[in-house]
Amino acid sequence: MKALFLSLALIAGSAYALPVHQQSAGQDMKDAGNSTKDATKKTYKKSKKGAKKGANKAADATESGANKAAGATENGADKVKDSTTPQ
Repeated sequence: MKALFLSLALIAGSAYALPVHQQSAGQDMKDAGNSTKDATKKTYKKSKKGAKKGANKAADATESGANKAAGATENGADKVKDSTTPQ
């Protein structure tokens, strides 16, 4: 009697363990395609943002370097002018 009750309980319990709604292979493919599309969009946006940020930093560094070079050139010219002017 206990064995019969146990086996009936296992059978009834396993019916609840099965998923009620199973997706078809076609729906799985659609979901995978949408996930890939979303991941591609996200990667594009992050790459674009990173490239823009890098370009801005490079432009700032170039401007800073040009300003330093101009200052050094001006200081060098002043030194030459001082050494060539009769005193």
